[in-house]
Amino acid sequence: MRKSSFGRLARLAACATAAGLVTVGVTAAPAAADSDQLWIVSPWELALPKGVDGGEAPAVTLGLGLYHDNPGVRVTDGELTVDVSGLSGVADVTWPDTCAPSGATAVCSFPEVPLTGEASVEVKLRAAAGTEAGVTGQITYRGTAHTDTGLMTASDGSTTVRVASGPDLVVTQAAPVTGVAPGSTVPVTVSAVNRGNEPANGVQVTLYATRGLDLGTVAPQCVSEPLGEGTIKPITKIDCTFDDVVAPGGSFALPAALQAKTAPYALSERIDIGVHARGAAEDLDPGNNGTVASIGVVNTADFAVRGARLTAAAGETVRADVTFRNRGPAWIANLGSGDPVGSVDVTVPRGSTATAVPDACEPRTADGGWWEGEVRTGAPRYVCQLPIWVAEKQTVTFPFELRVDTVVTGAKGAIVLNPPYGTGFPFDPNADNDKAKLVLNPAV
Repeated sequence: MRKSSFGRLARLAACATAAGLVTVGVTAAPAAADSDQLWIVSPWELALPKGVDGGEAPAVTLGLGLYHDNPGVRVTDGELTVDVSGLSGVADVTWPDTCAPSGATAVCSFPEVPLTGEASVEVKLRAAAGTEAGVTGQITYRGTAHTDTGLMTASDGSTTVRVASGPDLVVTQAAPVTGVAPGSTVPVTVSAVNRGNEPANGVQVTLYATRGLDLGTVAPQCVSEPLGEGTIKPITKIDCTFDDVVAPGGSFALPAALQAKTAPYALSERIDIGVHARGAAEDLDPGNNGTVASIGVVNTADFAVRGARLTAAAGETVRADVTFRNRGPAWIANLGSGDPVGSVDVTVPRGSTATAVPDACEPRTADGGWWEGEVRTGAPRYVCQLPIWVAEKQTVTFPFELRVDTVVTGAKGAIVLNPPYGTGFPFDPNADNDKAKLVLNPAV
């Protein structure tokens, strides 16, 4: 099941300074049909709170689904067979209208199988009366679907169901906000409901905000810490400790909504939000303790590359700097995915050999294929990875050393800036400066 990647910014902070959605519990193996794959969406494990003092246990939603990968293939008539025979005496099951039960199994229908791994089928589970904490059971799954060329079958999956006792703070999911002007303030509510069967004796709120957002003073119970090396910090962590007791069915919220002010250099910003119970009590489902508030700011960033014009005699070696610059006004960060913001493709000018290559540059063949040479030097072409974030006005230089083997007047090597996926940068208003030349011995 796809869930919010709370805490991913913290895990990426270290590598971000040197230079965000995680799939959780997707149970399946690929089944090929026209280069497509069918997947079952299900959690690996699900905790059910037991009833308290002889009362009925609260219901928990089991989210299930099917999806496939290839947008060029239409996948229909999906069927997910759910076998709950392993829950006998452990949990009671309530099926939605999209599932047809028969005994201990049910077939859930997907007329059109989507491309996204969303849990569109919601099955309700409730711990059976009198069941004690620690009792476990298992649900198993089989998935099939059809294409124009035949049947697709996903590998069998399963979910372990565990009866437990404790709080379960479920964070209210944040809706994305777009079209925000730089300098504007966006309110972001942070709240959670205790769906467990025990109180949360104290609450811990942890926030990770990207550089383009200023959250100001959140509450007196909070402390903030910029994360990262160097003078520019890409992430700010805010930890808040509250003594609130949140009873089962009760709710918690920050004293006031966050006021996220966008900086002049903001573009694609986010706040990773986590709400956890304090103390020794274990949260029944840590997977629903977080959400990501994404804030899209109307802004641009002009990426550009610059080459060099160098002169050298045969046998001489010269330094050739290939330079990337973010002209701004926005900074660009892929802190959620961890992908580089782009890459610089460098072709070595004719008549020369690269004798020293930056660590971030990988050798390629002349047509862009994998270089199978034993050393990284001497390739005709290189792809240089940029960091996962670049500040406004920041430059990144890739220093090559080129030996001139034969003087070729006006020898040119292409320099091309590419995005991590697809073509073009949607935020870049000027694509003309995404290309440059590395010229050796230019004509006078």
